[in-house]
Amino acid sequence: MTELDPFTDHLDGPMYVVTVAVGAERAGCLVGFASQCSIDPPRFIVWLSVANHTYRVARGAEYLTVHLLRRDDRTLAELFGGETGDRVDKFAAVGWLPGEAGSPVLEQLSTWFTGRIEGCIEGGDHVGFLLAPAAVCPPREGPPPPLLRYRELRNLEPGHPVCGHGPPPGRTA
Repeated sequence: MTELDPFTDHLDGPMYVVTVAVGAERAGCLVGFASQCSIDPPRFIVWLSVANHTYRVARGAEYLTVHLLRRDDRTLAELFGGETGDRVDKFAAVGWLPGEAGSPVLEQLSTWFTGRIEGCIEGGDHVGFLLAPAAVCPPREGPPPPLLRYRELRNLEPGHPVCGHGPPPGRTA
């Protein structure tokens, strides 16, 4: 099989935290595989690793919330990318409000939207969740802050989950 590394090594996309709730169960994880995929109608796709706790919760959800990380949100990226919702309540460490159908909106992050799940696309070790916007953050004044990028997280300890590659063995975000 041909590897994509010679191509993907040049990518430096933004990082996201995706959150979800089904009933009383909440989950969230760090994601690097996501993109707007339609202008009219507006659609966005976010890819979740099938190994992650967040994916298992999202399978039963109606909505996902996608938060865009700024450069100064590295600690939040490490929390949502390095801890597993199977053992840790990540939401106990952050302020959040319930959004559409309870999908958590992280108070620390000002750029987010909640999307209704319109469908799923199998993609190997990730599943794409096609989202139709249902709620969006209020507009910001001034220039946008610098975003947290994939390359800025690549220097984490070996095996740390980055860009949707999933967590180290034995841990699932």
